Amino acid sequence: MLSLASSPLAFAPFAQPLHPNLAPAAAGVRMETLADLDALSAKLNPALTPMRFDPLNLAEADFWGSGAEATIGFLRHSEIKHGRIAMFAFVGYIVQANGLHFPFQLTTSGITYADISAAGSPPEQWDALPTAAKIQIFGAISFLELIGERSDLLEAQGGKHYMMGGKPGVYPSLKSAGVPHPVPFDLYDPFGLSKNKTPESKARGLVSEINNGRLAMLGIIGFLSEAKIPGSVPALTGLIKPYAGEPMGPFSATDSLPFVNEMLTWKTDFF
Repeated sequence: MLSLASSPLAFAPFAQPLHPNLAPAAAGVRMETLADLDALSAKLNPALTPMRFDPLNLAEADFWGSGAEATIGFLRHSEIKHGRIAMFAFVGYIVQANGLHFPFQLTTSGITYADISAAGSPPEQWDALPTAAKIQIFGAISFLELIGERSDLLEAQGGKHYMMGGKPGVYPSLKSAGVPHPVPFDLYDPFGLSKNKTPESKARGLVSEINNGRLAMLGIIGFLSEAKIPGSVPALTGLIKPYAGEPMGPFSATDSLPFVNEMLTWKTDFF
């Protein structure tokens, strides 16, 4: 999605008080258990999850001493979130690989989206981005992560943190988060399309979202694998442009960041 990203933005720290008219935090919370995971697995596409797939028994672990149910909340939220990102990445890779881009400038120095698109495949387009643009993209991601992890915002809006009984996958409203800069749309459901859906409809939507997210995670990894090792994904052979760089290394020697060149020499043999 890099060629579709908006011009780099700067974010100021949030300091204003929360909106006084927000709904009070929910009085009752419910932590999911292994039985809930089994019930969810039965609703998912059997072709993807004929049973609860957990070969490492992570759902029975105790992350950070928070308890098994908090760990389940973490794992559920993580899967939903990464599935959403993977869906963006999968579509973005296809868009970028077909040369589609915005028609205006990326930076004030004259670099255009067309210049970035002309660099080649999506990973090559990332390499072509100015270092400042990469930093600001990561800054935007970090900002959204911090907002999503703030228990006070979730509680002020009637919810709870996903490791404390809140619903996995829920993201707080940006319009009601007390951010100093006005935000016209929320990150989740910006047009309010799901606001009036029934609980049953939302439950069906969540099952579809999990399935599509899992497929998208396999899809984007398939694209990157085929780009890095041509022929590794037979169904994509000849369709994905090879990439000589490191898809899992977001920075390279071309970036003017401190210690990047040194970090590139830190290699470990795992085999």
